[in-house]
Amino acid sequence: MPLPGLPDFPLELERELETVRVAKGPSYVPRTHHLHADGRPRFTNRLIKETSPYLLQHAHNPVSWHPWGDEAFELAAREDRPVLLSVGYSTCHWCHVMERESFEDEEIATYINQHFVPIKVDREERPDVDDVYMAAVQLLSGHGGWPMTVVMSPDRRPFFGGTYYPARDGDRGARAGFLTVLERLVEVYGSQRGDVNESAERLLRALNQHAQPRPSAEAPGVEAFVSGAAFLMARFDPEHGGFGHAPKFPRPSTFELLLRYFRRSGDQQAKHVVLHSLDRMRRGGLYDQIAGGFHRYSTDERWLVPHFEKMLYDNAQLVSVYLDAYQVSAEPAFAATARDTLDYVLREMTSPEGGFYSATDADSEGEEGTFFVWTKAELETVLGAEDAEFAARVYGVTDKGSFEGKNILHLPVPLDEVAKSLSIARTELDKRLESVNGRLYAARKRREPPLLDDKILTEWNGQMIGSLARGGFVLNVPSYVVAAERAARFVLDNLRPQGRLLRAYREGRARHRAVLEDHVFLAAGLIDLFEASGDLRWLSEAKALTEEMLERFSDPEAGGFFGVAHDAEQMIVRDKPRYDGAQPSGNSVAAHVLLRLYAFTQNARYRDEALRIFRVMGDSLEDRAAEAPLLAGALEHHLDRPKEIVIVYGPKKAGELDAVLRAVYLPNRAIVRVAQDQVERYAELIPFVANKIAADGESTAYVCTEGVCEAPARSAELFRRQLEATHPLKLTPE
Repeated sequence: MPLPGLPDFPLELERELETVRVAKGPSYVPRTHHLHADGRPRFTNRLIKETSPYLLQHAHNPVSWHPWGDEAFELAAREDRPVLLSVGYSTCHWCHVMERESFEDEEIATYINQHFVPIKVDREERPDVDDVYMAAVQLLSGHGGWPMTVVMSPDRRPFFGGTYYPARDGDRGARAGFLTVLERLVEVYGSQRGDVNESAERLLRALNQHAQPRPSAEAPGVEAFVSGAAFLMARFDPEHGGFGHAPKFPRPSTFELLLRYFRRSGDQQAKHVVLHSLDRMRRGGLYDQIAGGFHRYSTDERWLVPHFEKMLYDNAQLVSVYLDAYQVSAEPAFAATARDTLDYVLREMTSPEGGFYSATDADSEGEEGTFFVWTKAELETVLGAEDAEFAARVYGVTDKGSFEGKNILHLPVPLDEVAKSLSIARTELDKRLESVNGRLYAARKRREPPLLDDKILTEWNGQMIGSLARGGFVLNVPSYVVAAERAARFVLDNLRPQGRLLRAYREGRARHRAVLEDHVFLAAGLIDLFEASGDLRWLSEAKALTEEMLERFSDPEAGGFFGVAHDAEQMIVRDKPRYDGAQPSGNSVAAHVLLRLYAFTQNARYRDEALRIFRVMGDSLEDRAAEAPLLAGALEHHLDRPKEIVIVYGPKKAGELDAVLRAVYLPNRAIVRVAQDQVERYAELIPFVANKIAADGESTAYVCTEGVCEAPARSAELFRRQLEATHPLKLTPE
């Protein structure tokens, strides 16, 4: 059927869309309630040709969606219509709500089709588009989020922006529903074009101003790093952990900054902030107590009621910070959390080829969280009365429930205290809980699962490669390193088809030119993989990616890196990302990568480019370091004296030396683990490896700083002392 309000598509396009739909096979289920009696969709739009799961969710809306591209904007210019841009992602709960309420509504779809050129964008595939127009929405409304709704002129200049809108006046308490908003915008666009153009021009000037960081004459000093740590500690929630009030997001880069600060200052409060927060997070409903892995964020201050989607990037970052916390505290629960999260990713978020999927949805069976919550009666059915009572005691299950009459499993009381109250040994409790969890997991698997977004993103895979590699080494689980290597090979083989890195992969197709974050996160992950595996290939690949970043993304005049390459599609604004939010910015990660490569290679260009980032991002560091905690951590790396560590393996194994290296928290380092007969080859890329030997055939560790080495260590005790020695922070006198 033709889309409502429009004539039939040209016959050639109609046939193409139907051919693509039919090629999806008999198992394909259209995501729409507009169906013929035989189950075929009544409507199909251009999004059926896309690979993004989010865009395919909208392929059978009655809205005449276009993907982002010149074709849509040329149509808008020819017909003198504004463009309606809708941005979201496949696991976004309120995106689903707006789809059901508005984009599946034939009256609203008719109005959109007749008066706008509608474009759908997956923010995860096109962060370059999302970043620019999200900045516009935030300037216009003071807040942002998804679904994002923007109206712009055919020249791509926005003049209106918001997020979720209920469909009609009065819905969910709204004075003006989406349809009314659209009608008003059409009226204004038709009768007040001059005002619209002036508004768009003002907004464009504001966006350009917002995109330009304020540089410093010199790289900021240690005070910027210290002030960021102090700001975070002042916002600490001493009862529940984390910072501020609800909602609470697990922003790992803040914890990383505080652990760095603790290491250099000895401030026990900084350590407490991190360890208490991570403990409360892992015990809350934010963490999936049955299968492992973290949800997106907590809607309450107690970390109890999450927003139930699970994102690959959250779990990758959290694994890394839990590994850091384990090294700092030797607390087994932190190691277990990291291990269980990695096991979850390998079990449920890994493609047959070895890459990692992006996310799972918050919704199942049409409701948020249904897959994850339990009633007491359900526990009894699965476990029997005795074990159900045990599970209820451990996981805080009540008749009343904690979420819409059901229970989110969490640990209200530490397990040591539970064991004591039950008069059993902790080992016995753990064994019984493992049995309970196995049965609950099996029962949960029989439920309708949340949607899986199975696209593979270079950026997020880079993060998980790094976390798996670190987890494999720190936890001494070699299979994690093997999985990281497999994923690295997959990404490099499939998302670099003609030698140019791409961003997204699905159904055998790699698409979209990589952005800055793709290069730097993959490079960072490969450096971690080199340190964990000892395979020189990964360091060489990280160096090559960094060279490509320097060529394609750098600002040769001011310093720092643009978010998109010089030869990629240019948005109306070209910015240098600098805010470390749920995902750290590309410039923050670039600074870390450059400093780490400098430590390995002694190529001064890498250090100098990192210093240029610190200077160009001077305002983010000097005035608002807590907004860029990962960048502040990179500054701390630069102001430290990073350790150059070589373990040369002789015929005798180095188990004790490896165990020390696993246990010590050492964020600023360059680690090389090499067999004696490979030293010369490694030294070609890593100069500080030269002339290192396994003394008397016994595995030997070398700890050096700026090329000056301490006494070779063959004992664990000496090696530990050398690794744990730190250079205290030195504040500039008043």
